[in-house]
Amino acid sequence: MITGLCVVLVSAIAATYFGSLQHFVGAPMLGLFLGILISNILPADALGKMKPGMAFSTKYLLKTGIILAGGTMSFKSIMGIGLSALPLIVFNICLAFLVAYLVGKAMKVSANTRTLVGGGTAICGGTAIATLSSIIDAEEHETAYAMTAIFLFDIFAAIMWPYAAKALGLTAQQYGILGGLAISDTASVTAAGATFDVIMGEAAAFISNGEALTAGSMSVIVKLTRTVMLVFVAFATMVVTVSKSSKEKDPQKGNGLIRILRIFPVFIVGFILMALLNTVFPFSSISIVNTSIGKLLSYGYKFLITAALVGIGYKIKLKDLFTKGAKPVLLGGFTWLALAVSTLVIVLIAY
Repeated sequence: MITGLCVVLVSAIAATYFGSLQHFVGAPMLGLFLGILISNILPADALGKMKPGMAFSTKYLLKTGIILAGGTMSFKSIMGIGLSALPLIVFNICLAFLVAYLVGKAMKVSANTRTLVGGGTAICGGTAIATLSSIIDAEEHETAYAMTAIFLFDIFAAIMWPYAAKALGLTAQQYGILGGLAISDTASVTAAGATFDVIMGEAAAFISNGEALTAGSMSVIVKLTRTVMLVFVAFATMVVTVSKSSKEKDPQKGNGLIRILRIFPVFIVGFILMALLNTVFPFSSISIVNTSIGKLLSYGYKFLITAALVGIGYKIKLKDLFTKGAKPVLLGGFTWLALAVSTLVIVLIAY
């Protein structure tokens, strides 16, 4: 246990450091690939000693990180600019899950992987996948393949969209909507927005409700609103999962409630309660030793999820990634393309 946890924590620290040096690949994704690297380089006896600690990280550190993540989200974020983009956000969420379900079923991809790819594409990449994987009790390889799919197309989107938007003659407001919805990870949204602001210069700036904004800052606001929707998607997924499990384990009505209580994912309650607390008592306004609680929670949840993803990556062999993992990656491409096209079309027509 100790050996594995030490490897996980050291790897998470390294991923966090290298993640801070650039803004295209977040620390959680780097943690995932460090785990994959460890799994494919070290000898079998060393990997065996790490197994208990790796398993602990994927189960307990992940759930703790998800609870802390709730404290960084606020339902107030859907007001203003976020509220104007909310209908398109909801549409994209429905479209992502629909495409992931239909295409994934045709490709014979597992139901769990379809859910993870749909949620990761529609909402916020790695955080959504990590949250949903714990709710539906996904296998480690299902989570890792979904993460890989989101990572590959997210990097492509972050590099491509700023230049594509300029070539298409999009306004700052149009890019703000597009960048916030067509790129998954917050770090990638921020990086792509900064690129668009630079290449557009003064044309990237505008005034909204008396406030000076840029296309990049608007895309981040839209992205944060999209992230808040994870609360509702996680709750809906939890209800469906609990209902399905209850019927499978207890077809009789007599003790259905007891079955539900036994399999209810308690950590998701903590996630929602933290989000509600942050809405009523914003953690960003409460400080401890000159640092806001909100910032501490943000650091904490990212580090714990990064550590958990090291453990998830530990389960993956590269030879399996290009054989068993090929279909999930391809599914991620179809789902990403569907959202990219729908978002661009709606932005050009409605905004």
